[in-house]
Amino acid sequence: MAELFADWPAGRPGQRIDLARAAALSGVRRLIADQAPAMRPVRALLFDKADGANWALAWHQDRTIEVAERREVAGFGPWTVKRGRVHVAPPVALLERMATVRFHLDPVDADNAPLLVAPGSHRLGLIPEASIEAVAADCGEAMCLAEAGSVWLYRTLILHGSARSRPERHRRVLQIDLSAEDLPGGLR
Repeated sequence: MAELFADWPAGRPGQRIDLARAAALSGVRRLIADQAPAMRPVRALLFDKADGANWALAWHQDRTIEVAERREVAGFGPWTVKRGRVHVAPPVALLERMATVRFHLDPVDADNAPLLVAPGSHRLGLIPEASIEAVAADCGEAMCLAEAGSVWLYRTLILHGSARSRPERHRRVLQIDLSAEDLPGGLR
């Protein structure tokens, strides 16, 4: 998996990558087949929190999916373009059935910006922005520590965030969103 980071652009904390490139890795295929056999990859991202490309991420839900092109379909919107790739907010029912898998290339301890999740928050549907902090406080916070090579699988709608990593450390992650559903109206 480290080869995915070989041509990493300087100063960029994350980037969307070709899904076929990520899904072709044998460890990725095997994990999805074993842990989520009814699902398939629908988006891939790389993250590398490191010196010069480090950020904190407030509590949030992942609310959009990447699609090949814009098509007007009832219940899908608003639309955005992120780094040249088309994204749309789908109906919440689709997001509720999605999962996200994270492959950790580096150890993630309490000082290396672990993913923080609010347990059970994925069962609450779309949480209004103004309520996110209160919901996170009500659900509590779990710190997702990882060894190099660890894999995390969680519901895409879970409230999550992270702090900045400590200087002179990397926190490289391959994240793949999974879905079992075909999209309506010619969306893909």
